[in-house]
Amino acid sequence: MAYIGKQPSTKFSAAAKQDTFTGDGSTTTFDVANIIPAGGENSLQVFVDNVRQKPGSSNAYTIGNDGSGDLKRITFTAAPDASAEIYVITPFEATNIKNVGDGTVTTAKLADDAVTSAKIVDGTVAAGDLAGSIPDSKLSEITTASKVNVSSLSAPGSASVFLTGARTYAAVDTSQQDTNAFNISLLGFKMAVNEGLTVFNLVDGIVDEFHDESGTDEAEGSNDFYSATCDAYSNSNNPTSFSAGFSTSAVTCASNSTAQTTPISTQVSPYGDTIGTFTVPTGVVDVNLYVWGAGGGTRDQSPGTCNAVGGAGGYSQGSLEVTPTQALSVVVGYGGERANEPSAKGVFMGGGLQVASCHSSSGGGLSGVFAPQMANAPDPGTAPNIVMIAGAGGGGGHNAGTPSVTYGGAGGGLTGNLGGSQTEQTGHGGAKQGGGGDQEQGGQGAPEPEGSGQSGSFLKGGNSVSEPSDYGGGSGGGGYYGGGAGANGPGPIGGGGGGSSYIGHPQISSGSTEEGGNPSGGTGEHACEAGYAESGGIGSPVYSSATPVVANVGDGGPGEASYQEGFPGYVIITGTTATFASPGGGSSTIISNAFAAGSVPTTSRIVVFEENVETPTLNTDIIASISRDGGSNFTTATLSDSGYVTGASGQRILTGQATISGQPSGQSMRWKLALANNTVKIHGVSLQWA
Repeated sequence: MAYIGKQPSTKFSAAAKQDTFTGDGSTTTFDVANIIPAGGENSLQVFVDNVRQKPGSSNAYTIGNDGSGDLKRITFTAAPDASAEIYVITPFEATNIKNVGDGTVTTAKLADDAVTSAKIVDGTVAAGDLAGSIPDSKLSEITTASKVNVSSLSAPGSASVFLTGARTYAAVDTSQQDTNAFNISLLGFKMAVNEGLTVFNLVDGIVDEFHDESGTDEAEGSNDFYSATCDAYSNSNNPTSFSAGFSTSAVTCASNSTAQTTPISTQVSPYGDTIGTFTVPTGVVDVNLYVWGAGGGTRDQSPGTCNAVGGAGGYSQGSLEVTPTQALSVVVGYGGERANEPSAKGVFMGGGLQVASCHSSSGGGLSGVFAPQMANAPDPGTAPNIVMIAGAGGGGGHNAGTPSVTYGGAGGGLTGNLGGSQTEQTGHGGAKQGGGGDQEQGGQGAPEPEGSGQSGSFLKGGNSVSEPSDYGGGSGGGGYYGGGAGANGPGPIGGGGGGSSYIGHPQISSGSTEEGGNPSGGTGEHACEAGYAESGGIGSPVYSSATPVVANVGDGGPGEASYQEGFPGYVIITGTTATFASPGGGSSTIISNAFAAGSVPTTSRIVVFEENVETPTLNTDIIASISRDGGSNFTTATLSDSGYVTGASGQRILTGQATISGQPSGQSMRWKLALANNTVKIHGVSLQWA
């Protein structure tokens, strides 16, 4: 605009500002109210007690920025004295003035981004002040939900659709929900198996792999048979009987037995690995033992009278407490050797030696069951290494003169029989007979002057002797303690004594022992039949099982012909084992312990890992149900077959779901399986809830 005369000034300066302070003797910095203008310290007037101060770092003071970064701070080189009066005069810079008329500032006059948020009063921009839409580049500062009114957003307004990553709205795909739940259950089951866990906890669920029985309620379940070997439950655990028979060289149950291979002439030692063995089957805790000792050999032909026959073997039986896979050693005695053998022979186990080429016959060998230590030492010791023994009969003598002393004494009983007698007696009879062994000592050998027989000893019958005559007496039968040998000499030759039995093992119950039969030719159970004496135990419930394998088991050598061997002994071991998951399953209920839900569930899903033994019908032979109130109420879940865990056989995956909202409210989750009709194995259960 044009002016007449001098153009008016476009600048003005405001009045100077004075700040006042009071010293305290220690403070050196003081902040003035206004920013110090250009010119800095030289534009200030600073007075202390009315004395103007000279600026500069080597003089009275300097200036600098305060805590806000503004040039407002005065710093004295020395603190003014206490109560010193300080005042500072700060001038303002000259300001350019332009008169701006209303409506004269256009957008062209404003630089881009010149108007900042600090220049806009909060709440003054209304919707009418905005033209069109705000580009995305201008919305980068909208970072929190509090800056957006959600109700103003454009949305379908439906609870069933959601904003997608493509900035569109669509319903959530739930088609894989069941598959995902199944996969979680399967993963949990496999992790439990791999890590040896029993119960594997999920969020809102559990997996029980049945590594043991801790996840199930055994008090409420019924007929739910568990196998630690299979890590599974089944509705079948049928008992199966077994019977293992042992002869001197063969077994009837090769699956858990080995046969004896010891030669007959190995009288007592060595044993080595040549004796039989029996391995207790899985699941068996007791077995029944039936043991027959062998009969003694015979010298003379005495049909109908049995005057010089070998003594019959004894019999022992009882129940033995065992543990699964425990090994037992089994010994089966050979029958006594006949007389007139070209060399002196004893028999396994423990039958005394007879005299070579002589009238004497040897006693039979004991039979028994031993602990495994027996296989590795010549002396098996006493209980508990010895489990059970049946004593053997003594060898027969020679019927020449007085027949009452010539037959072998029967083995068995806690004391064997005296030779030529039916009396259980350890001492010799004073007339060429050998005594029977008992629980502490062997039977005495027959006395002088006709030539004393050898006394019996631990496990061994006494040997026959050939002096002063070559007609040695019958040797003693083997036993816990063996019988003594009979005497020789002119006239009748005495029979050997019988060996004793043993049933004193601390783990034997219901033990009993019976001596061999009566060789007198009389009548009754133990009569001399067809010229020989029968063994003990002919009334045993398993006697018929032994005799088809070894005819005349344990009988003394017959007298219908001269020079006959005694009959060998026999051992039978029986028991009952439960066969897990065998066909023919019955009704069974398996119920879990309670698991706590975090909130009250309304639905639940169950996954059962099942293996067929027979062919069950789902939801008839296998019924699954779920409870949320600790088992007071259950809701059935209909099961379907979802295939195998791996491959095309083995464990199947059965899945089912139940709505449990109708049950009384609760958070104590339990599952139940009812099995019937067809045998199955249940390897694990997974339960989830929501």
